[in-house]
Amino acid sequence: MNATKSRLIFHLIAIVTVIIWGTTFVSTKILIQNGLTPSEIFFYRFVLAYICMWSISRKKFFANSIKDEFLLLLAGLCGGTIYFLTENTALGITLASNVSLIVCTSPILTAFLSYLFKRNESFTRHLFYGSFMALIGVGLVVFNGSFILKINPLGDFLSLIAALMWAFYCLILKQLDSRYSTAFITRKVFFYGIMTILPVFLFRPLHWDISLMLQPVVWGNLFFLGIIASMFCFISWNACVKELGAVQSTSYIYIVPLVTLLTSAIIINEKITVIALSGCFLILCGVYLAERKISFTFSTKFKVYE
Repeated sequence: MNATKSRLIFHLIAIVTVIIWGTTFVSTKILIQNGLTPSEIFFYRFVLAYICMWSISRKKFFANSIKDEFLLLLAGLCGGTIYFLTENTALGITLASNVSLIVCTSPILTAFLSYLFKRNESFTRHLFYGSFMALIGVGLVVFNGSFILKINPLGDFLSLIAALMWAFYCLILKQLDSRYSTAFITRKVFFYGIMTILPVFLFRPLHWDISLMLQPVVWGNLFFLGIIASMFCFISWNACVKELGAVQSTSYIYIVPLVTLLTSAIIINEKITVIALSGCFLILCGVYLAERKISFTFSTKFKVYE
């Protein structure tokens, strides 16, 4: 397989990954409506994903050095616990449109931080203009014809923290991907995500209701979030960051609100306006512009197993 075809495959993998992530909003909302808290949903989905990861990655338990083990801990903390807790908490105290719009600044933050700390991924004009265009499109999709922006300092600050944590998560992956397999890194991220969420249950205990968990709508959505959206999607996303770079991969995050909009319209009959469709067009154009002239070092090797 030549480099061009391999590159295209990873772009397609990134697109499929963010499409799946774009549908998780509906599953999470359904689980919350059935009585689960955001922290419980995160815990169950990561535990399920971690258990399943042992089927493909169980030979290596610790990293090669204390420094790398600490980086894996940071990855689980940033891309798992802090990201999900800040985003879900923000959804409870401010408008969902605010949260979605602010979280979608993650690609810009990733590009800026990568250029600031590493300077090995170019912050080009195409990336800047494409990101700006896509962000405008995200705003149109998020507001979907209802331009209501209610400033809530705490909620908006938590949303910005979530975006920043995802940016740091992607950059941490790039520090590790040359030394470890994608599966090993992903399994460790789940492990440390679980470990770092446990202190939260000291303040709000985890409740186990067997009758609730046996309901098809509950275990079905947890299965989707744990196996598909967590295990498979974290593996695919980590592989894309490894092969395409943190900046280029993260640009596809702009597509998430587009998918959420379409999924919400199909499943919970939310209205789609002409303004939202215009936003979809801007997102696709912006992502294309941001991606088309960025040069990165690319490897055709896709190492998953130890």
